Amino acid sequence: MSDSEPLLIYPIPSLISILVSREQEKGSPLTEAEVIEIRNGCKAAAVPRDVAEKIDAERGYKDIDPQRCWEEWQEVRKSF
Repeated sequence: MSDSEPLLIYPIPSLISILVSREQEKGSPLTEAEVIEIRNGCKAAAVPRDVAEKIDAERGYKDIDPQRCWEEWQEVRKSF
């Protein structure tokens, strides 16, 4: 990793798994405010892109982008 390589903020566990769990607990769709609050409160690590890609490969799916979590959550949740 070079000093100029940007780090990605990567939720651990995945933001998808957290949101799926919270929506199941709630019993109804999460609101945008709830998704943002969950994203803001979840644990995360700053990792290089190649490390994030390895984590995705191990999980078997790409997590949603925290910066676009609401938009991407709307697409991902259709598959659950």
